Amino acid sequence: MAKAKKEDVKQETIEKSEKKEEKKGFNLTEFVGETKEELGKVVWPSRQQLLSESAAVILMVTLVATVIYLVDNFFYWASGKVF
Repeated sequence: MAKAKKEDVKQETIEKSEKKEEKKGFNLTEFVGETKEELGKVVWPSRQQLLSESAAVILMVTLVATVIYLVDNFFYWASGKVF
């Protein structure tokens, strides 16, 4: 049963892509409609999840930038001692 559904979905996708290939040019109305349809499928994060993940990203960027800065300064200091 599930296999039949998957095949039906695949067939519908193929039919849609064939219809799109037949059309030439850009249709703004169709583009906006399809964009709205795709955005409806998005699972948006909760406010708490957004804040915690943003904080994690900012923290990681800060840590990596600090490590790169320290390594760069170490190599600058070491090259001053060598040369």
